[in-house]
Amino acid sequence: MKADSAEQDDDFVSERMCLVTRETLPAEEMIRFVVAPDGAVTPDLKKTLPGRGCSIKAERALVEKAARKGLFARAFKKEVKAGPELADLVDRLLVTHMTGMMNMARKSGKFLSGATRVDNAVRSGEALAVFHATDAAADGVRKIAQARKAWALTMEEEEPPSSSCFLTRKCRNSWAIMHLSTP
Repeated sequence: MKADSAEQDDDFVSERMCLVTRETLPAEEMIRFVVAPDGAVTPDLKKTLPGRGCSIKAERALVEKAARKGLFARAFKKEVKAGPELADLVDRLLVTHMTGMMNMARKSGKFLSGATRVDNAVRSGEALAVFHATDAAADGVRKIAQARKAWALTMEEEEPPSSSCFLTRKCRNSWAIMHLSTP
C-alpha cells in the first residue's frame, strides 16, 4: 500500500489556473504574484513569499494584460497597485535569476563559451541549449544555428533550443556572453 502512495507522490504535479487565460497549467509554467505590505503586486519567482498568490502563464503580454485590465485586484479581492511597469520588473527579475543560474553553471564547468567550443558541443550532441548575446556577431549566430539544424537532421531529434537574451555590455561580470551552451 505504501508503494502505491509513493508512486502517486512522484506523479503529482502542482497545477494552477492562469488569471488571464483561465488555463490550468503546471506551476512551473506560471509566474506567481503576491501583494506586498504597501499594496504593490510583486512577482514571486521562487514561490516562497508569504500570502495569497495568483498565477499567470509566463508570457509578458499576459502580465501586461492583467495589469491593464485590473485582474490582480479581482484575484486578490482588494485594491492593489499593478502598473504597466510590472512586466518590465518581471523581465528584469527573470534575467537576473537566469544570469545567476548561468554563472553558477559556468563556475561548475557546465557552460561553454566561445563560438568554436559551442559549435563543437552542438555538433557532438552535448549541448542542451544555446544562448547568444543579442549583440553577438550575426555570422557566429548563423554558424551555430546551422550546427543545431545539422545535428537535429542527423539524429532525427529536435534542435537544442536557442535564445538571444543578453547584451554583452549589460553583464556585470568581466567575462562576456557571446555564445554559450549547456553540456
